[in-house]
Amino acid sequence: MGRPPRHDADKLLDAAVAIVAESGPRAVTMAAVARAAGAPSGSVYHRFPDQPALLAALWLRTVRRFRAGLFEVLESGPPREVAVAAARHVVEWSRRNTAEARVLLAGSSAFGESEWTQQARDELRRVNEEMFTAMAEVARGMGTCGELGFGRFSLAVVDMPIAVVRRNLTRGDEIPEHEVVVVVEAVRDLLANGQGR
Repeated sequence: MGRPPRHDADKLLDAAVAIVAESGPRAVTMAAVARAAGAPSGSVYHRFPDQPALLAALWLRTVRRFRAGLFEVLESGPPREVAVAAARHVVEWSRRNTAEARVLLAGSSAFGESEWTQQARDELRRVNEEMFTAMAEVARGMGTCGELGFGRFSLAVVDMPIAVVRRNLTRGDEIPEHEVVVVVEAVRDLLANGQGR
């Protein structure tokens, strides 16, 4: 039985995440990942044929990791509590995974989405649609209707938690634990005030 590869895809992607956290998406090159991982360039090219493939893999792995916890939250409980838990997940996951949160905050376009293969773009679209569908189901379960209702729901459950994460990480700060409480209380208030709209 052969030895496991010293520089597998996950280790190389971990190095890419660290580069993003330190220097931003533009700094993620094949050579930079090889240096950060202590790997020969050939190991990077063996796992990823080119930079767009590396960047697509980095983005998609990060989204899948975030989504795994989100979907656990979305699949149980009364809709209003699920909505609050979803907002909490955004902040708590970002607190635990600060470097990967920086990847998501940058957005897929910062990772050259237009240059990805069609297969990678299709995967991104599928992941995004699944998340949107799941969140819309929660909103409907709460009786949310109309543009005002869905706008309030999106502000509470998506936009506000992301803004809290962004506010802290763009200052270079860790996300304090009290921000979780702030988001939860604000989401409860927004959703309660918008009941039935």
